[in-house]
Amino acid sequence: MPVKEVGLFFGSFNPIHHGHLMLANFLLTEVPFDEIWFVVSPHNPHKSKENLADEYHRLEMVNLAINDFKYFKACDIEFAMPKPSYTIDTLIRLQEKYPSKVFSLIMGSDNLANFHRWKNYDLITKHFKIVVYPRRDAKIPENSNVTIIDAPLIEMSSSFIREQIKKGKQYLFYVPATVHQYIEDCGLYK
Repeated sequence: MPVKEVGLFFGSFNPIHHGHLMLANFLLTEVPFDEIWFVVSPHNPHKSKENLADEYHRLEMVNLAINDFKYFKACDIEFAMPKPSYTIDTLIRLQEKYPSKVFSLIMGSDNLANFHRWKNYDLITKHFKIVVYPRRDAKIPENSNVTIIDAPLIEMSSSFIREQIKKGKQYLFYVPATVHQYIEDCGLYK
């Protein structure tokens, strides 16, 4: 069985939106990866839990958004791990569970700027590839053990979408139609 290169796109996906999907599609073809896994994080230790939809709602929205696209997969491995989740622990767990896959960590340049604060960041850079995409106003540290991808700068955020929903404004074109319907049906972010 050939080794598969898997890009791990970690996130709260609160909610997942077209920006996430466009970036994942770009990375799939440009890096290239065999697959991209959307790793739904129940609680990022660097973010507040305020306004965070239940992890199962967020996982379902990811599944609806990727709609069985064979190169994208929703991953809930952190759901059964201690919270908050730390990337190094998740990477080790994935490597143990899927030894025939080569995992790369996908992150925005804004996260790379604070990467030295992550738990065991040195082990991550030593044992895993890191692929970085640009974010507005984020400086990329020099001599980083990373691959910088010249991806398009996508100006869309989940927090903006949540604000639109809270204000009762239209947000249909920011998220896939299936995700929009799910948010409306479940009354999320109101």
